[in-house]
Formats: sequence, C-alpha cells, structure tokens
Amino acid sequence: MKNIKSIGIDFGGTSIKFGVVSGKEIIATSPRIYPKDYPVPSDLIRAIAERVNQLKTEHNNVVAIGCGVPGFVDFPTGTIHNLTNVPGWTNIHLKEELEARTDLPTAVENDANAMAIAEWKLGAAKGYAHAVCLTLGTGVGGGIISNNAVIRGAQFTAGELGQTSIDYAGRMGAYNNPGALEAYLGNNEFAADTQSDYVAAGIDKELSDCTPELLAEAAENGCEIALKAWDGYAEKLSTTLATTCWLLNPEIIVIGGGVSNAGDLLFMPLKKYLHAQLSGPFKDHLKVVPAEFSNNAGILGTAALALEGIEDFNV
Repeated sequence: MKNIKSIGIDFGGTSIKFGVVSGKEIIATSPRIYPKDYPVPSDLIRAIAERVNQLKTEHNNVVAIGCGVPGFVDFPTGTIHNLTNVPGWTNIHLKEELEARTDLPTAVENDANAMAIAEWKLGAAKGYAHAVCLTLGTGVGGGIISNNAVIRGAQFTAGELGQTSIDYAGRMGAYNNPGALEAYLGNNEFAADTQSDYVAAGIDKELSDCTPELLAEAAENGCEIALKAWDGYAEKLSTTLATTCWLLNPEIIVIGGGVSNAGDLLFMPLKKYLHAQLSGPFKDHLKVVPAEFSNNAGILGTAALALEGIEDFNV
C-alpha cells in the first residue's frame, strides 16, 4: 500500500492531541480532548475512538494508531498500569479497547518514550546511538536510547527520570519517593514556587501569571525573580541529568516540552550546572539540545511506532 498513514495520539495529563501522519509530516490535526471532562476512563476511551474514526473517515489509507500516555505501560499488551496525573487510569486495556472500537492495529507507549523515538529517528537525536530525552510539562518523563534501541526495562517502565530523587529528605513524589524531580519541575509546581517567590518579595501575582511561557517573557524583560526561577529550575534538572550521565554516558540529551521554548534561559545555566558535576569522558562530547519537534514529538513518535512492522514503511 502506497502513501500509508497513521494516527498519532499524544495523551497528556492536561489534554489529548491527535494527528494524521504521512511519512514525517503531520498532515491533519483534530481538536483536543481534555481528560478532566471525562473522569470515567471508559468514557474518555470512547471519545478518543470517536475522534480516531472521524479522522479515519476523512483520510484514506490510515492503517494504524499509536498512542503515547503519561504513565506506566505494558508495551506488548498495551495495558496501562497507572497514569501519574490522570485519576482512575489503573489497569486499563487501552490497546484492546481502541482496536475494538476503531478496527485498527494500535500501539500504546509511554509518552516520553514516544517523544524519544521521534527525536531519535527523525529529529534532534537522529544519528546518535546513545541518547536521553526528557519531556517537561505537567509531569516530567524520560526516554532512553542505548546502542540504537529503546530501553524499556523488565516491565517496560524504564526511563521515568521525573521520579528520581534530587533530595532524600525533599518533597514527596507520587509514589512515596522523597525528592522526586517532578514534585519540583512539573509546570504546576514550578508556577506555585515562583508565585511564592513573588509574594515573598511583596509582588502580587496570580498563579496564572507564572506559567513557563510568561516567566520566560518576564525573565527576558529583566525580572530578577523570574531569572532566579529559571536558574533554580536548571539547577534542579541538572541534578537528575548528572546522575543519568554517570549511569548511561549518553552522547546527547534532548529536552522537550513547552519549557524548552525558554531557550538560553534554561539551557545556559543547565549546561553550566551539568558540566560542573561531570568528569571529562562524561561531558567532553555531550550535547544538550532542545527537541526538534517540540510539542509535535508525541504525535510523530507514536505514529512512527504504530507503523513498525507494516510492509513498505521506513522512517
């Protein structure tokens, strides 16, 4: 079959995005779905399937679905063990449900792994055999490429860098893990901490004024509190990345998610703090770069994954 297409689904903690992908291009999208509007998993799955079926009707030669989710997945069966930031999603047979409702083969993967696949096969990490990729958003996820293969681990849950500790006596993570990076660098936590800094300085700020986008704008305009917030963000992130480098010795680290749009506000201090914690063989040839696909990586990665094994498809 020529000109085959797949549908990539980027299931985030805040919203779910859809894209019809041909080759390396997203040729069509569909309005987002918001998990908070569907507190019962079966209702949300039904809404996702309806959106997929609509896209399948509108575009010829759609042959598979890929879905990246923010949590732990049994990759071969497509069963979701748990979603960190979406209540009620425990032991959900998403692959089975979507295949039954859409009549399309479906691959379900951790969203950070999906991002890593996109960047490794198509984007910023293309050509590298050893890469670490992070997604920074509502949560903090990671994907690991080693010796030109995705590292999924014994139970297909490897790479959860957001759950690694940066302080053994720090904030409690979602899994009773003190000092979890995600408890500091999730978008909501980053905003709340910075709002507290503004209040301590006698400046009235709403939580909605402290999104990464607005904090980047404030820092670029010289706001000292915003500049300090970004420096602190980079320092915390560097702690986990340094540990990851000591363990895996990657060639490249790719940072994705909306936070990566902060540019030098994030990457300059991040490289400084990271290099200060590593010795020569771990840092001399290490690259730290923003993701090429930004918010589209989840769709592209899952769409590519969906087509693995289908004849005539090559990324």
